[in-house]
Amino acid sequence: MHAFLIIGNSEERIAYSKKLVAKLKVKTLEFPLSKIADTRELGKVTKLSFNTPTAILINSIDEITEEAGNAFLKNLEEPQENIFYILTANSLAAVLPTIVSRCQIIKVKGQRLKVKNENTEKFLELTTGGKLAVVDKIKDRGEAKEFIQNLIEISHFNLLNSDKNKIITVMDLEILIKTLNNLKSNGNVGLQLACLTINLN
Repeated sequence: MHAFLIIGNSEERIAYSKKLVAKLKVKTLEFPLSKIADTRELGKVTKLSFNTPTAILINSIDEITEEAGNAFLKNLEEPQENIFYILTANSLAAVLPTIVSRCQIIKVKGQRLKVKNENTEKFLELTTGGKLAVVDKIKDRGEAKEFIQNLIEISHFNLLNSDKNKIITVMDLEILIKTLNNLKSNGNVGLQLACLTINLN
């Protein structure tokens, strides 16, 4: 495995990153990544030949733009020899599922699945009609965002721990994250939730 994703608070992530670097016996290159221009710069760096094993440390991968995240995927799909990626994030739910699926996930102490509403977990098992009945009751934008955030958490957990079809789970995660972004951009709450329900696998 050439890519690791460490989930935890800032102090926990830093401590575990140091342990991982020592275990891998690699040099470390910390690289800031937040927007598409940063991804292009990283691409120039990784095209160079590395004579010694090197870990590229990217902190807060959960805060980069979707455009930058999609561009960064190429680095994970086509790893250069002697290069490892160590990514850190506070929340697994905010990381693009396509990035998650290409990393070994390390949840440091205290990181557990947190679902504020137990009914949210049952939502994914409902029929389309049942799901529509649930989302029809959600009118408030804040409630809608929290609902989607919980669904993302559950789907990430299933991706890592369930025997369910991972391709379908990744596809659903992409739909959920897109819906959350649309809600954050003031998209119509009812329309976004209805579209989500119809498009989920």
